[in-house]
Amino acid sequence: MKKQKVLVTGSSGQLGSELKDIWYSDYRFELYFLERKDLDLTNPDLIQGILNHYQPDYIIHSAAYTAVDLAEQEPDIANVVNHLATSEIAKYAGKNSVRLLYISTDYVFPGNIDAALSEDLPTDPINIYGATKLKGELAVQKFCNDAIIIRTAWVYSTYGKNFVKTMLNLMNSRVEINVVSDQIGSPTYAYDLAILIKYIIEDGKWVAGIYNYSNEGRVSWYDFAKEIRDQSNLDCKVNPIPSASYPTQAKRPHYSLLSKKKVKQTFKVDVPEWKESLNKMLNKLKANQ
Repeated sequence: MKKQKVLVTGSSGQLGSELKDIWYSDYRFELYFLERKDLDLTNPDLIQGILNHYQPDYIIHSAAYTAVDLAEQEPDIANVVNHLATSEIAKYAGKNSVRLLYISTDYVFPGNIDAALSEDLPTDPINIYGATKLKGELAVQKFCNDAIIIRTAWVYSTYGKNFVKTMLNLMNSRVEINVVSDQIGSPTYAYDLAILIKYIIEDGKWVAGIYNYSNEGRVSWYDFAKEIRDQSNLDCKVNPIPSASYPTQAKRPHYSLLSKKKVKQTFKVDVPEWKESLNKMLNKLKANQ
């Protein structure tokens, strides 16, 4: 039996690292984990040639320009990486009947609806990062109509830089901190998303379309920070503040809680609750220290 080749972009990012942790080459699948040095998304002209060298059956495109505030100063680079490079990957996938799974973001939404957002709601990004990721989505849909797009939000992991690790550093070094309380969503433990992606490919139930995925529950960044503190048994005081008191270069959506109904119904999967997943991550972090 011919092995199926699975190529993962952004393998040193949070999701890529989690995929690398849980998924090995075996008698069915040959895994290729590509970092920036292997596939430079700032140079889209070379992408199709590199992909052709590997000739994958599946591409998990998790690499992206994710510096949300910096993107406001570097819109061209963000556009090249998130839109033009994605476009080349989608063209290659479409031409060669490769199954493409593209990771997108809650930031494609304007964030003005206080409800769990379904996949078919209108998109209207309010920052450069969201706009370039949406262009990436549209390119994927244009050139590769069999693709799966997964929008996720507030991603954290034991790998890379993220909110959980930032909070732990601050709480260990300060008596009190201020955290925004009027941005609502749900965090995503990258490990849980990696498990879903592996399942979709290994199970062979490929249903093209756009899906939302984050952990279950409705929470603000302030609630998230308090839970990080409490689960870590730290003494730091956490104060709620409005977004207006913490200005950032890029605007953030006020509401980006994602509805997981479609992904649960289509793939018959359970989505873990956010506190449960946070607990798993914190335990892993402790074990790794």
